[in-house]
Amino acid sequence: MGNEGAVVGEIFRDPWGIPHLRAESANGLAYAQGRVTALDRAWQLEVERHRAQGTSASFLGPEALPWDLFVRRARLADTARRCWTELRRTDPETTEWVRAYVSGVNDGLAALGDTGSGSPTDGGDPVSGAGSVSAGEAGRGVSAGDPGSRADGSVGPAGRGFGSSVGRAGGGGPVSGDRSGAVGEAGRGVSAGDPGSRADGSVGPAGRGFGSSVGRAGGGGPVSGDRSGAVGEAGPRRAAVGSGPRADGSADGGGVSPVSGVAPEFARTGLRPGRWEPWTPLAVWLSAHILFAGFPAKLWRTHIAAHLGADAVGLFASDGPGTSGSNGWLVTGQRTVTGHAVIAGDPHRFIEDPGVYQQIRLSCPEFDVVGLAVPGVPGIAHFGHTGTVAWAITNAMADYQDLYREQLRRTGAGVEALGPDGTWRRAARHTETVEVAGEEPVEVEVIETDRGPVVIGGPEGLDDGVPEPGEPPLAVALRHPPRVTGDLGFGALLPLLRARRAADVDRAVDLWAEPVNVVMAADTEGGTLHRVAGRVPVRSEANRTRLVPAWEPGHEWRGWHEPPRAGLTDGVAVMANQRGPATPLGVEFAPPHRADRITALLARRTRWSAADMSALHMDTHLASAAPLLDLLAALDGPATATADAPSARLSAPAAALRDRLLRWDRRMDADSADAAVFAAVRSAVVRRLAAQPAFAAAATPPPYPEVFLPWLALVPRVGHALAHLLSAEDLFGVDRPAVVRAALEEVAARPPAGTWGDTHRLAPWRALPPTEPYGEPGLSGDHDCVLCTSPVPGLTDLAARGPAARYVWDLADRENSRWVVPLGASGVPGSPHHRDQQPLWLAGDLAPVLTDWARLTKETDV
Repeated sequence: MGNEGAVVGEIFRDPWGIPHLRAESANGLAYAQGRVTALDRAWQLEVERHRAQGTSASFLGPEALPWDLFVRRARLADTARRCWTELRRTDPETTEWVRAYVSGVNDGLAALGDTGSGSPTDGGDPVSGAGSVSAGEAGRGVSAGDPGSRADGSVGPAGRGFGSSVGRAGGGGPVSGDRSGAVGEAGRGVSAGDPGSRADGSVGPAGRGFGSSVGRAGGGGPVSGDRSGAVGEAGPRRAAVGSGPRADGSADGGGVSPVSGVAPEFARTGLRPGRWEPWTPLAVWLSAHILFAGFPAKLWRTHIAAHLGADAVGLFASDGPGTSGSNGWLVTGQRTVTGHAVIAGDPHRFIEDPGVYQQIRLSCPEFDVVGLAVPGVPGIAHFGHTGTVAWAITNAMADYQDLYREQLRRTGAGVEALGPDGTWRRAARHTETVEVAGEEPVEVEVIETDRGPVVIGGPEGLDDGVPEPGEPPLAVALRHPPRVTGDLGFGALLPLLRARRAADVDRAVDLWAEPVNVVMAADTEGGTLHRVAGRVPVRSEANRTRLVPAWEPGHEWRGWHEPPRAGLTDGVAVMANQRGPATPLGVEFAPPHRADRITALLARRTRWSAADMSALHMDTHLASAAPLLDLLAALDGPATATADAPSARLSAPAAALRDRLLRWDRRMDADSADAAVFAAVRSAVVRRLAAQPAFAAAATPPPYPEVFLPWLALVPRVGHALAHLLSAEDLFGVDRPAVVRAALEEVAARPPAGTWGDTHRLAPWRALPPTEPYGEPGLSGDHDCVLCTSPVPGLTDLAARGPAARYVWDLADRENSRWVVPLGASGVPGSPHHRDQQPLWLAGDLAPVLTDWARLTKETDV
């Protein structure tokens, strides 16, 4: 498709460079979507393709190796191929639609230059390692500061992570680096330009994260990003523009320039775009969401229970640093000024450059949909508006992936695993070679039992581990639905685009597989939907909470849960990852703070408009501050002297600081000096709690693969569970008032000089470190605010995670809908649309959704 010179579709742009696509068929539209995504986001697509295949270290270097090893051992590419085979068998229409998208991607990549088809840059077959990018061709030596996971556990879900090694190369302890911002000050400064994961556990979902190496060898200040894109730009195509679009949809400078261009990262790494296979979009989807449900949390629960007892598991339960969440709310017509529903919200994910969501419009005779697409995947899965129905999702926080402890043994024929019936059965086994830029290739053994692929350990246990007395060598297998069923839920994508009513969305998401989401929808006829969608296995309670022994009966899967449904209350539904309709399917949920705050704000008016919703997006009230402030309030009398607090009374500066915090309005605004003081005290409390002897046994995680360490790092766990830990009836004998007193004195002796936004800065994940870093902006918000911009208390004030998009879907008139992303529509540094939406995003403004073709600028036929 698209290779014979015939016009398949058209690409239009709005003033923000957002693509609006028009074609005569759904397949032609899929081709156009693939092509425009390749033109706008070629580097992002190729990074995601290589990450999904486990070949990213071949050009990103050794920092990406831990992720590649996980992907190979988990057999993600093979699972995607299995799902593709099943899709071909059961759904020929969707199969051809995905093929059309892939054809568009390949033609778009080819239009940027020689694809090197058949060359080593193609990525090849990750099973054999054949065709993977060689170190010499893929930028040997481009490894310093590249993303990945490190021994400190600072990498998170899906291998994106952030490192916050404090005082690295200059001493200093694990402080948050959130005071002065000065560089090289033994842990006081923050440098956010080093994306990697370190022992601090600061890594986030899918292995994306941010680097905050404090005092690193005299490195730079609190910045992150790449301003100019000047290095190796390889001639991006640009047209002259003015100062960019205004919030009302108008544009300065007379016209819209194309956002397409050659990303300079290709030249920096020596990488040439490869060729996508028909199953590659499935692999990209699986790679992006394999850690979304947080199955490594079961490693943490097992670890903490072993050292502190089973009761400790609940104390640390929280929406932690490795969790992806969202806000979403539906207001029915009985509560709006138009009489039609409004849906609004914002997905909270790791902020990436290019962005994880792509604003797009897809129009053909069958449907005309605007929404947020996932680059590399056709259609609009998560957030969309067809004109007559709109839908949105949040993470249901369901538990649908299991970890089995295996007993393995080598035989002359290979490897065997002990099953629950007492029989040793042959496990699948082979080896693969992972190429690493700048280093020798690494061989990895891939083993799969009847439960699933072994992702930790093997017949001889962990590489650096010593088996517990009486325990077999550690080997852990992962069981997750797509590996079992061969279904990733792609059959839902076309029906979603064709939906006209909420009932159509309901039928479409019956086909959804993963990640498991809470879905809300509303239509122009008053229909609504509030339900869970996705596949959750029925199995024992033990499977849901910890590692279970594969050799014992009772841990098998026994079918699938019926997805729960929920109604609305007073014309409103609110979802913010709290316990709700998905409660029977999950173990840990987000605290109720965000959901309660949104509900309370919506109750303040009887009628709402679409234009009102941005005020909710930007609310900064921090309800979770209460337990710490309550302890501070109780420090007004004498206390028993301890090693942490040798003085029985607060010093005058500490008492003044306490009184100041008790007068604080509890808003985490960027321009608030009081918010900065609170954050400093909070971080000091977290560090002191984590250093208590009661937690010493849990402070050193098991020597698991680095990609899992974010879930096992103690300081982030304490930081995100702080409200629980301070409110619990007992905390292993820890004198919490003394800890809070000592933290207050510490901060009073050296209070932060500036405001919360001085240290709480955006730290986007990038596959390559910047050549010329941006001064990333200061942010309002906090982890438990509706404006969820997540620092890691005790570790860093930098925010790697936050609203990856915002949307307001108006069912009265789609042109009254609005949206925004943190950066821009283009993934090409230097493009006028690379970061032009950031001012809107920071201010809480949204760009209008333009659907009048006469107000758009045609770019080209495809």
